[in-house]
Amino acid sequence: MAWRSSSFSSVFRRFKPHFLMVLAQIGYTFLYFITEASFNHGMNPHVYITYRHIVGGIVMLPFAYFLERKTRPKLTVALFLELFVLSILGVSLTLNMYFASMRYTSPTFIASVVNTVASLTFIIAVILRLEVFDIWNSRGIAKAVGTLVCLAGVTVMTLYKGPIMKSVGHPLIQIAGKTTIHEHWLKGSVLTVASCITWSIWYIMQAFTLKRYPARLSLTTWMSFLGAAQSAVFTVIIEHKASAWMIGFNVELWSTIYAGVVVSGLIIFIQLWVTEEKGPVFVTMFNPLTTLLVAVVAYFVLGEKLYTGSIVGGVIVIIGLYMLLWGKDHDQESGVVREQQIYSPYDQKLETETKKISSAEREASLMRGEP
Repeated sequence: MAWRSSSFSSVFRRFKPHFLMVLAQIGYTFLYFITEASFNHGMNPHVYITYRHIVGGIVMLPFAYFLERKTRPKLTVALFLELFVLSILGVSLTLNMYFASMRYTSPTFIASVVNTVASLTFIIAVILRLEVFDIWNSRGIAKAVGTLVCLAGVTVMTLYKGPIMKSVGHPLIQIAGKTTIHEHWLKGSVLTVASCITWSIWYIMQAFTLKRYPARLSLTTWMSFLGAAQSAVFTVIIEHKASAWMIGFNVELWSTIYAGVVVSGLIIFIQLWVTEEKGPVFVTMFNPLTTLLVAVVAYFVLGEKLYTGSIVGGVIVIIGLYMLLWGKDHDQESGVVREQQIYSPYDQKLETETKKISSAEREASLMRGEP
């Protein structure tokens, strides 16, 4: 019984990052639809982002203050500026473009394009020399081809809309409110792709920031409050109606609370932990799960229109993504082997010398008559 408990515990520790990222993608899936419902109800996307991160910051603040009070590094001016830029990339700039694009496209399209974040993260990592890239072996070829295939899939989704898939029947759930206008597909596509680029930079920058500021709860809280302040300034500049800031006791309120507590709070904290444990590319490899869940829910449950271009492009993106991840996974395996090959001789030599010293000590003890 004890062996089974130990085995289960070891398996859970090994696959804990995988399990947490699956839960995160499920949380993102609900976010797409509850957010679209609030926008259809008339909520301003920029106000939504501001309120969402205020809620997230308020929820995370007590945990960050009490649990990391002794381990939180001192906040210097340089570090604060780094957090400020990180909040721009991860909150105010990225999310304002991201959710604005939802007005012109659809949740299924957006979820598909987000799969390119892994490829974009890889490209930026190669440029910054954070990623090993060898074009002369199969792993390097897989990463290069996978990246190109991913970008080709996004191009298909952006430029080719295609015919509408036949509906399977009446939707099980209907979202009340005015229907989102999808008239400017190209404009929405550009906004989505631009948000993916800044999102990729954000993932890489997180890895650097966590080394200097390893307090994950505090980092999540700082990003929420700074992102909310940045988004509020941006919203005040472009939105001059005071009524836009008013939300009622309806789907607008519930979507704000859900996004603030679950996404801006819990899921961002999970992603920071997984980024520190496994790296930024590992975090992005689970995005296709959201694409699948969003497509299934949108088509079969909500009766949303599904275009052929989105399906074809989405499949191409997923194929390219897993080619990239296959190459990176084998890179990591070979890196472990190389590390063992480098350090094993040294370890053996150290072990041999230790044995020699122990033998000499025992001989000296015997000569002195000690037991």
